[in-house]
Amino acid sequence: MAAEDSFTLQLDLQEHYRFLASFDQEAVEPLLMDEPAPLGEGAGPNAARLLAAAIGNCLSASALYCLRRARVEVSGMHTTVTGRLSRNEAGRLRVGEVAVRIEPVVAEEDVPRMRRCLEIFEDFCVVTQSVRSGVDVSVAVEPVPARAPGGTDIER
Repeated sequence: MAAEDSFTLQLDLQEHYRFLASFDQEAVEPLLMDEPAPLGEGAGPNAARLLAAAIGNCLSASALYCLRRARVEVSGMHTTVTGRLSRNEAGRLRVGEVAVRIEPVVAEEDVPRMRRCLEIFEDFCVVTQSVRSGVDVSVAVEPVPARAPGGTDIER
C-alpha cells in the first residue's frame, strides 16, 4: 500500500471501557469512545455507531461530490443513519443492517439532473463498498509486561 493510501490511528484505554482514539491528522481532536451501559457508561459513541457514522458520512460526501460535479446547487444536506444489531448463528451480536437516508436540499429544477448521480454515487463510497464486500481484517495481540511502581517487571 502506498504511503498516501494508508492511515494509522491509536486507541488508548482510559478507564473501564473508555478508549481515546487519536488520529494521524494534526487538526483532528482525539475522540472518546465508550460502550453503552451496562458494559460501559456511554460517555462516547461505540464502534458500531462509528461504523454507521462512517458509512453515512462516506455516502453523503460521495453524493455531494457527484451533485456538485453535475452542477447541482446543494444548499444543505441531512443524513439519517439507522443501524440494527442482530445475533449471528453463534448468538454473537453483529451490525446486521445499516439504512441510510440522504436528503439533499436542491432547487426543484435541479432534481432531473440528479438522476445520473443517484445511479453511481454509491460505487464511489470507499467505506460502504468496503463493508459490502467484506474488509480483510488482520489481528495481532502482543502482550506487554506490566511494570511495577519501581519500574521493574511484575512477576506473573
